[in-house]
Amino acid sequence: MPAWTGWAAAPPGVVPPLGSHALLVFLLQVGLLLALALLLGRLAARFGLPAVVGELCAGVLAGPSLLGWAAPGPAGWLLPRDAGQMHLLDAAATLGVLLLVALTAIEIDLGLLRRNRATALRVSAAGLLVPLSLGAAAGYVLPAALLPGEGAAERTVPALFLGVAMGVSALPVIAKTLMDMNLVHRDIGQLILTAGVLDDIAGWFLLSLVSALAVGGFTAAGAAVSLLSLAGVAAAALLARPLVRAVLGAAGRSTPAVTLAAVVALTFLSAAATQALELEAILGAFVCGLLIKASGNVDPARLAPLRAIVLAVLAPLFFATAGLRMDLTALARPDVLALAPLILLIAIAGKFMGAYLGATLSRLDRWEALALAGGMNARGVIEVIVAMAGLRLGVITPAMYTIIVLVAIVTSLMAPPVLRRAVPRIELKREEELRLMSDTRILG
Repeated sequence: MPAWTGWAAAPPGVVPPLGSHALLVFLLQVGLLLALALLLGRLAARFGLPAVVGELCAGVLAGPSLLGWAAPGPAGWLLPRDAGQMHLLDAAATLGVLLLVALTAIEIDLGLLRRNRATALRVSAAGLLVPLSLGAAAGYVLPAALLPGEGAAERTVPALFLGVAMGVSALPVIAKTLMDMNLVHRDIGQLILTAGVLDDIAGWFLLSLVSALAVGGFTAAGAAVSLLSLAGVAAAALLARPLVRAVLGAAGRSTPAVTLAAVVALTFLSAAATQALELEAILGAFVCGLLIKASGNVDPARLAPLRAIVLAVLAPLFFATAGLRMDLTALARPDVLALAPLILLIAIAGKFMGAYLGATLSRLDRWEALALAGGMNARGVIEVIVAMAGLRLGVITPAMYTIIVLVAIVTSLMAPPVLRRAVPRIELKREEELRLMSDTRILG
């Protein structure tokens, strides 16, 4: 069947619209994944876990780990091995994660961020360097069958990639977990988010450096370009503040729909800017959210509909889509199954020790330190993205990719119970109560 029966009459040079079959598959993918994500999200909540846990599992069940293994025929029709078809789903899911990150930034208390920046820096630095060092060291002693290189020289880049994967945190997963648990207005929640942001910025920079080393060899010039790009984003954000304030001020004098459209457009344009600099679109979305927050020209009540759509529809679709690339059947290999617990232990112990150390150096009590360590330990989708980059560049094997994905799932599952145990033992301040009451009135 032709993609479009009327294509012969179309003007020359015009790209044909999406074919009817591709559209049908896309609609079924979105509808079924979203339904499964919502169902498992509610089920996870019933067992005391954040909805994000069930949403991630939705993709795992619909992907090669279960459906692709148990029913390869239907799975191949619904999730064909066609890059163009899967990229449609990826694009839809990306919109969700960008808006989720932007809304997370809008929720951040900038005054608290300024007051606690030293603490966040210490927690982030220790929480990144300790697991990164342990992961890189493990990369040099792993069995050769799990790494593409044989000698010490060939192991350097895979080891660095493993270190970066162990060191990063997952801002989208952390944000969704805190929102689901109604902790984003607590001071400890804000501190976890701030440290997670710093952690991810450093992680993306390190990933860009290791990627450059894998592609063409590490050079001082390449590192300088990456560093200058980050500095350029910071400078551009400062210059863009008056523009963002003016745009949102004009939108605020119109209908609520215009405000929502302006926020979404600014988010996507900012994400496009950092993506063009090869610094990841998520960074641009987060910076845009901070600028929107700093502008003071957005009534939080006007963002309530967008927040509801993102949390109920777009974010679950993103997490379910991310789960599709997790193939847990690889754990049937004895060597992979034996090594997975060791890598998992390194990842958890490194992140916990690092974040806990940073919190202790900041003179936080043990429950605050435990909450920070538990929140920062969630790796989720960001670690999967790092693993996918390593797989694409050929610096990690499919087996090691599977292990890293397992770490992402398990650490995301661990964060909620740790937070649920630690946060009730942290004193609730009057300012936190006022923030929570204000948000309840807006959304309720």
